[in-house]
Amino acid sequence: MAQLVMPKLGLTMTEGLLAEWRAKPGDAFRLGDVLYVVETEKIANEIEADQDGVLAQIYVNEGETVPVGTPIAALEGDIPVKLGLQSAGQNVNDREQQKPQVQASQAMGSIQPRDGIQRIVATPLARRLARSSEVDLSHITGSGPRGRIKAADVEAALGQTTQALAVRPPSFQPATSSAGSFREIVPDAARLATARRVLAAKRDIPHFYLSHEAETSALISLRKSLNNDVVRTRISITHLLIKALGLALAEMPEANQIWLNDKIIAYDQADVGMVTDTPLGLRIPMIRNAGARPMDQISATATDLAERARNDTLTADDVGGGAVSISNIGRLGPSGLTPIINPPHSMILGVGAERQVFRPDELGQPKLSRELTLTLACDHRIHDGALAARFLNHLVSIIETPLSLLRDARPEF
Repeated sequence: MAQLVMPKLGLTMTEGLLAEWRAKPGDAFRLGDVLYVVETEKIANEIEADQDGVLAQIYVNEGETVPVGTPIAALEGDIPVKLGLQSAGQNVNDREQQKPQVQASQAMGSIQPRDGIQRIVATPLARRLARSSEVDLSHITGSGPRGRIKAADVEAALGQTTQALAVRPPSFQPATSSAGSFREIVPDAARLATARRVLAAKRDIPHFYLSHEAETSALISLRKSLNNDVVRTRISITHLLIKALGLALAEMPEANQIWLNDKIIAYDQADVGMVTDTPLGLRIPMIRNAGARPMDQISATATDLAERARNDTLTADDVGGGAVSISNIGRLGPSGLTPIINPPHSMILGVGAERQVFRPDELGQPKLSRELTLTLACDHRIHDGALAARFLNHLVSIIETPLSLLRDARPEF
């Protein structure tokens, strides 16, 4: 009997969360049907069937995380080995992308496949939102291509009060004690995946931290000058910090490394991850080659990635890779952040809100300064304190003399 296995969807992927089954034991499926959804690197991947078949038995339930190559289900019959499909003991190979011939039903966001059974077409984010809110997707009109239901469609439905939407409050069992009443909430698959990921990161990565204040008057002045050109994409402080991180990595390539499977991976280009808040938790899209790209490109790319992260339309090319990410919570008010590294990265930069403080000048007189608190979390398997300190000092130097952001990286630092 052939088996479905947890596929390897990226260079650094070692395990995946089975977020959703789209088929149940006994279901027949056709080439191109989505069988299950895997969450890895904080995006949802819909895994399609490479040919017709029948699902015989499920081994891994929704919400479970298993290593790459682990059998997750059994299939009936003798099915050739392809992506996500293998006979016991065999490896997973790449597949060709193929799609079934279907007719769209625009009104209800469903398709009519060749077996005559109507199936709902929805994005993974829309399905998870619907599950967590107990909304019936069959009553929602999809606004996407071929009637595909998007997250925005579910959110719009949640704001309506028609009886066609089977919206019920989360189920819970209230209890009373001397401490008062409480309720127990079962987290959805996305929250479980995040919890397990940060737990593993804090447990398995030997973190250490360095903090530094960066004077930002020149940086803010540069941003204001750049944004005077209303025709171009607006540039935020986060965009400037992404460029600064990329430039620091390009000029200190010894810091652009990660620890993976007891080996050191050294990257040739400076990719920077951007921690992004979304309706279903944090996502970390990557700004590729941030050390060499001009500010306008970084701004446009970061803006696009943030929007697609919130809409759950990131692709596998948008995530993964790189050695560092940035989490800027300044707009929320805290003056600092001590972050947890996103594996397999070796660093993450926490950024707080800008503060105005008085510092003594060269004559000892009070001088008003505008400062950001930067906290760099490092993986001690890659970085020692001296290297991390040099990197953070160099980053602060770039921020405080920001004209370097408009120039190429120096050949040697």
